[in-house]
Formats: sequence, C-alpha cells, structure tokens
Amino acid sequence: MPTADNARSAHASVPRKLVRFALDEPVLSLLVLALAVLQSTRAQPWLALPRLVDWPTVMTLAGLLMLTKAIELSGLLMWLAHRVVHHVRSERVLACLLIGLAAGLSMLVTNDVALFVVVPLVLSLHALTPLPVKRLTIFLALAVNAGSVLTPLGNPQNLFLWQVGAVSFGRFVWALAPLCATLMAMLYVLAVFAFRAKPLDLSRDVSKEPVDRAYAGVAAILFVAFMLLADSHHPGIGLAGVVCGFALWRRDAVLKIDWALLLIFVLMFIVLRSVAALPWIRETVAHLGLDTPLRAYAAAAIVSQGISNVPAAIMLAEFTKDWRALAFGVSVGGFGIAIGSLANLIAVRLAKQRGIWLPFHLLSIPFWLVAAVLGGWLLVHL
Repeated sequence: MPTADNARSAHASVPRKLVRFALDEPVLSLLVLALAVLQSTRAQPWLALPRLVDWPTVMTLAGLLMLTKAIELSGLLMWLAHRVVHHVRSERVLACLLIGLAAGLSMLVTNDVALFVVVPLVLSLHALTPLPVKRLTIFLALAVNAGSVLTPLGNPQNLFLWQVGAVSFGRFVWALAPLCATLMAMLYVLAVFAFRAKPLDLSRDVSKEPVDRAYAGVAAILFVAFMLLADSHHPGIGLAGVVCGFALWRRDAVLKIDWALLLIFVLMFIVLRSVAALPWIRETVAHLGLDTPLRAYAAAAIVSQGISNVPAAIMLAEFTKDWRALAFGVSVGGFGIAIGSLANLIAVRLAKQRGIWLPFHLLSIPFWLVAAVLGGWLLVHL
C-alpha cells in the first residue's frame, strides 16, 4: 500500500513535472497560458472556440505528418541521403543545395509542404555525416519563407491576397519577384559565411539500409492523392483515406507523428484570432491611417510579429486595398519572431533540436530588420 512518504513524494513531483513539460514544450505552454489570460479577461464561450480553428489547415497538417512519417519509416529518405552525400562533398555546397531545394519547392507546394520534404531529408543526411542540424534547420525555415514569397501558391497569405487583389498569376509573380530575389540573395550571402567549405565526413556511411518499396510506393501515391484533394478543398476526405489506409496496414505512420504539433496549431488559431479580434487592437489598426503603401507595408511587417502573417493579412485587408503593400509586408513579417510564420514552428518541431530557439532568433530578427528596410525601398522605388 502507498505510504504517506510516497504520497508526499508524488505530490512534490507534480511541480517538477510541470516545469519539465514547460521546458520541453515552451510554445505549447505559452499558448495555454495565453488562452487562460484571454479567457479570464475577455471570456468567450468555450464551445465557440473551435469555430476559430481553421480545421482544413489542421487536417492538411495531420495528413502530411502521417505521410512524411510513412516515407521516413520506409527508408526512402535514407536511400536518397546516400545518393546526395556521394555527389555533394562540401558542407557549404550541401547547405546551398538544400536552401535552393526548400525555396524552389515552397514556390510550388507551399512553404509548409516544402519543409515536410526537406527537414526529414536533413535528418537522414545527418545520420550519414555530421551536420550542423540546428543551423541548417534555421536556414531552411528562412528559405521557405523567402521562396514562398514569389507565387500565390507559396503560402496562405499570398493565396488570400491574390484573390483579394483580383490580379493575374503572372502579375502577382512579377510584383513580388524583386522582393523574393532580394531575400534569397541575402540568405545565400549569409549561408556562405555560416557554412564551411570543409569536406563531408562519410565515416558513418557504412551500409545502405534497404527500402521498403511497397511502403514507400503507397506513401508516395497517397501523398500525391492527398495533395490533390487538399488543393481542391477536400482535406477531410484525404485525411480519412490516409488514416484508414495506414491504421489497417502500417499503423506506426499514424501513432508516431508529432501530436503535440497538431495541438499547438489548434491553440495558435484560437489564441491568435482571439487577439486579432480584440477591440483595442482593431481600433489601433484603424487609427494607423494605412492610406499609403509604406504605412500599409510597415503595419503588415510589424503586426505579423504579434499575430503571425496569415491573420495579419486577413485583418489588415479590411483597412487597405493595396494588396501589393500588404503582400510585401506580411512576406517580410514571416521573419523576425518565430510566430511571424507558422512555417518557422513546423521547421523547429520537425528538426527536434534542443536549444534551437535562441540561435533561431539571433539570426531571424536581424534578417527581418534588414529585410524590412530593403523591402520598403523596393516597394517605393519599383
């Protein structure tokens, strides 16, 4: 039977467990605290909170987590990593290649999806040769934010502003091309100094693991089918198919995903949209006078730091019709504080590297400041 000492010990361990959880999941802990503060100061009915969540986005994220986990478990990424390290001999060249791959993919399949391809590949490469995974992850997060600027397909805020602006695909790309090129040039200059030209150490690359071709093939087919369904606004059907298929055949693809990341996204939608709807915030924005492109741009770049760039684009579009200024602003706003773009959060979660938040902000915040100045100049002079 439990003794009084055992009971006291268990009771005393509860605070330690809470502290350990807060340290292990700082973003989740901050969101729970923020929700508690919001509900205590401006309470909303608890049953109304789920309506603030963009469930199609959450379902798309869940499907991608399962599919990329299946591809990882099949051994396909490790096979691809073998091919890469035997054709790229320098750490700097490898970093530049991965940055270009991440940016290029983000232009076509959104910045989030690009990360689900590139970050697991980096982890597989790290299993073969020692790599600065934290630094690479940070650069990949910046790369998908920079590359996704170019097209309406690159990220949700671009898609929204493309529809609001009612402009052609080509005109949108032409308008954002100078900013995208500037951000990518900045990133490559930094990469040259951040990564060494030393040869890759292939001493870990001793044997090739076999690829489960059936697992990889089914996952690849489902990945394409899921993206087509998500693109046609039916992510729920796609997620149901992925869950049913893997739960009956290879349930590890469902059970081993990052469930905490899904909870973080749900809470982020609730907290950020609740903050954006606060009367004093909306009144403050209304009094900013977003009647010039530069003011609209600055507001978008700064507001994104507090409520993320997607909600910022949606909220500010009610106060100005200058879609180009908003697109410039929320694109730059994806840098700086990690919350500026949800892609930052995804990159960090996928990498699973302790102590990454400080180096992320030490690079991302100065990048945001320089990008904000250059973006404002481009907006006014081009």
